[in-house]
Amino acid sequence: IFVALAIGLILLNWVWQLFKNFGLGLGTEAEDPIKLSIRSVLFIFLAYFAKDIVDIILKIGGTPYKWIMNAELPPLDFSSFNSTIVTILGVCSNGAVAIIALILVLILAWNYIKLLFEAAERYILLGVLVYTAPIAFATGSSQSTSNIFKSWCRMFAGQMFLLIMNAWCLRLFTSMVGNFLANPLSL
Repeated sequence: IFVALAIGLILLNWVWQLFKNFGLGLGTEAEDPIKLSIRSVLFIFLAYFAKDIVDIILKIGGTPYKWIMNAELPPLDFSSFNSTIVTILGVCSNGAVAIIALILVLILAWNYIKLLFEAAERYILLGVLVYTAPIAFATGSSQSTSNIFKSWCRMFAGQMFLLIMNAWCLRLFTSMVGNFLANPLSL
């Protein structure tokens, strides 16, 4: 549906710009008809093959993501982390050690949950960008709407990069907590 809508928008814009150029011609700014025609034909092909183009970009961007996420991750168990923190802090002091350890574990777990929600948000936003790619390609056919296409490209690339960074941070977090649980006194 989006591909047909995008091609329809490109053709509508093409006809309108040509009408403005040849039909009105009285003090209105219009694009060069040759450049407009070349851009319109080019972006019709881009909108038609938008799914293939986006799949290629996702495959290229997904390679570092797979490298990060394919390695074996240690299991996260916040109760083990809490007991380890209580043991380490219990050696140093006594009294309110359990409360301090609980507060530290709650802060750590809250930040981990926020990072998971941010990664899920990136997945959803990237899915919306992929799904609406033909419409974004349709905006590149005109000189007046080409900034929308450029902004979509920057947003798509930024979301890919941020998704890779989120995966890296999740990987780093789980490996650090797993290593800490495996050997807590190797600080």
